[in-house]
Amino acid sequence: MIRITLIGSGNVAQHLIQAFAKSELVDIVQVFSRQKETLSHLLDPTQIVTDYSALQESDAYIIAVADNAIASVSEQLAFKNRLVVHTSGTVSLNALDPKNRRGVFYPLQTFSKNAAVDFSVIPFCLETENHSDYSVLETVAKSISNAVFPISSEQRKALHVSAVFVNNFTNYLYQIGHEICVEHQVPFEILKPLIQETAQKIKILNPADAQTGPAKRNDSSTIEAHLDYLTNENQKNIYKLLTQSIQHNGKTF
Repeated sequence: MIRITLIGSGNVAQHLIQAFAKSELVDIVQVFSRQKETLSHLLDPTQIVTDYSALQESDAYIIAVADNAIASVSEQLAFKNRLVVHTSGTVSLNALDPKNRRGVFYPLQTFSKNAAVDFSVIPFCLETENHSDYSVLETVAKSISNAVFPISSEQRKALHVSAVFVNNFTNYLYQIGHEICVEHQVPFEILKPLIQETAQKIKILNPADAQTGPAKRNDSSTIEAHLDYLTNENQKNIYKLLTQSIQHNGKTF
């Protein structure tokens, strides 16, 4: 069994706790949380510590806190020469205090507090300073996921920016679509099969090949009709920007 300690009590930490609880290869030694009650529904109280000095020895310490707190948390760890990793998609491995062996254990997924997550399909992006530590992280990741990749800090930056486009920005476009439907008393439910089909399509097609719509066809009359119909200036500007971007990148219409 690989002994791990989690530091943090937010969404990522809580989802990892639940995933590791089902693993036969990983044993959660302790979890650090500033308030024990935050995790009392997931762990035995004796496993939750509120003082860094109470942390026992583990094979790996996973820091799952806000990006801007990672460096300070790693500095507060009293021990040396142990494997300490963070779960951030944007923070460099070098942000961790060098008194310990450093690594990254990044699950590329969006986490919400009350939404169940299937970790078996979540990609884990791993980075360490030496091969033996990578083997430890790989075993931990593979105990809950079937998708594990060696990814450098520089590559992780590219992945995170890409993730913002395909997840956060896409979800915002869903929000705009929802607002338009509500404004005109149209059930948003009607669009959900289209959303699902679009997501399914890129499993077999390059996104550029899957692109459809008036911008792709250079259907100027439909584009102008849509712009005339929209009453919200922000929605109009986004529509214009995305249309121009699709047309600029399109090789054929």
